[in-house]
Amino acid sequence: MYTKHPHKISITDTTLRDAHQSLMATRLRTEDMLPLARELDTCGFFSVEAWGGATFDTCIRFLNDDPWDRLRSLKAELKQTPIQMLLRGQNLVGYRHYPDDVVDKFVTTAHNSGVDIFRVFDALNDIRNMTQSMKQIKNVGAHLQGTISYTTSPVHNTKTFIEMAGELYSHDCDSICIKDMAGLIMPNATQDLITGIKKAVDVKISLHSHCTSGIAPLSYQAAIDAGVDILDTAMSPFSMGTSQPPTESIVASLMGTPGDTGIDLIKLRAVRNTCMNIRKKYAGLINPISERVDSDVLIYQLPGGMISNLVSQLAEQNALNRMDEVLAEIPRVRKELGYPPLVTPTSQIVGTQAVLNVLAGGERYRTVTQEVRDYVHGLYGKPPALVDEEIRNLIIGNDPVVTVRPADLLEPAYEKMRGNAEKAGLIKKEEDVLTYILYPAIAPAFLKGEKKAEELPKKESLPSQSGGISDQMEVEVDGEVFSVRIVSVGGSKVVVAGITPQKIPQGDVTGGIKSNMQGMVLKVMISRNAAVKKGDTLLVLEAMKMENPIHSPVDGKVTEIFVDTGDTVQNGDVLVVVQ
Repeated sequence: MYTKHPHKISITDTTLRDAHQSLMATRLRTEDMLPLARELDTCGFFSVEAWGGATFDTCIRFLNDDPWDRLRSLKAELKQTPIQMLLRGQNLVGYRHYPDDVVDKFVTTAHNSGVDIFRVFDALNDIRNMTQSMKQIKNVGAHLQGTISYTTSPVHNTKTFIEMAGELYSHDCDSICIKDMAGLIMPNATQDLITGIKKAVDVKISLHSHCTSGIAPLSYQAAIDAGVDILDTAMSPFSMGTSQPPTESIVASLMGTPGDTGIDLIKLRAVRNTCMNIRKKYAGLINPISERVDSDVLIYQLPGGMISNLVSQLAEQNALNRMDEVLAEIPRVRKELGYPPLVTPTSQIVGTQAVLNVLAGGERYRTVTQEVRDYVHGLYGKPPALVDEEIRNLIIGNDPVVTVRPADLLEPAYEKMRGNAEKAGLIKKEEDVLTYILYPAIAPAFLKGEKKAEELPKKESLPSQSGGISDQMEVEVDGEVFSVRIVSVGGSKVVVAGITPQKIPQGDVTGGIKSNMQGMVLKVMISRNAAVKKGDTLLVLEAMKMENPIHSPVDGKVTEIFVDTGDTVQNGDVLVVVQ
């Protein structure tokens, strides 16, 4: 029988990564991270989670902030505390699988730039998708934290998670994390799982949870009683809601016990005060939906970071009022897709498809993202349960489903992509090659210096609709007229990122094919006067971080193309004309 031995609990502070990803869509900027990192370094944490997850994407998409420069700058401030990153296995920090040579290069470069601890997970808990990154992490001499993506479903249980921990341990993991991204783990389940893993393998265990359901602090206490080694927390101004339990509270609760962290509350108070000032600066980005306890998460299982993003995405589609419909649709889509744990990228895959199903006006799966097609084809790995046969036929017909490790199908890409990037004049430093490979659609504009950091919205800084500002406005930028849509979020007015060139016609156009969402034109696949068949892909929109192909509804000829690659379009905009 396993007996818990009382021991000191270590703390991983998530303020610089998951906390702001969960509460304000990952918008914390490097300039505000550095003084905070300097203070966090004095506290005595096991690690500071400061990189990976959605930070890389957000840096180049919204903040005009180089993620590699951020990492090196943070390393210069965190002289005593290891930097930890969240790595999505074969997906790295993107939303699809990359070839093994890219994985190796990324891990090596990240370690050389400042990452000490790699928390590696796979959205489907398919360890085949974790092996390459785990092997390379051990090769470079970093700390490998293998990760269980915790979820609940008819096909997930404590026994299967304990078995997974044993398999992770066999890959020479230095520690194992139970990653409860949606705040679902109950105290009893926490006790059983940690006790079971400790019986099976001799390894440090970390628990990561979110307060979305309000249960995480109770489960943290159960974890302490069961012998957990490391707990993830966030500084109180960036804690609770869809974020982690507060660092100060957990530290205080352990003082004078065998689990005493040894962290000084007075030092934490100084860090808290800095966090309070930062929070004031970003107040316009923090939505009340992300801050409050929402027990509905126990039904729809959306992770913390996805909830704030979902609010933002629905606002972009001018459909924030349909949030409840989307939340009801998410578990339905998840069941049909074989109960994937909802963590990046499957949370985006399921969440975005749920949004599209709701916006389709009753015709579910009328629009299917490329990522959903790839998932059903098996290109993300093996789903925990079989995909619903009717849905599979609807999405891919009789196409075969991949059964090998998906990355085995990928050719080496680093040198080829490096050549392409150099020809395009995108490379100023070696890391730029990886940035381009990871995000070939949005990286070029960033690497050319064409991106500008989005402005921070201020709460109540713009008049309400009743004050006379319309939803649609026209502005002139460098001589070109653009249409800008304004939406209301959380009582304040926010200009939606992205502006629509006035050349795009509004309303009905004979033969016109309209956008069914707000997004950016990723690829234009046709030219004027080209003959197309019904079902041909005309162009691809990127919306909600997913690729959404726009198909021709008829056989015909392309007579007009109103958009170019990089244009932002709104729901209902006419994109092309097929006669």
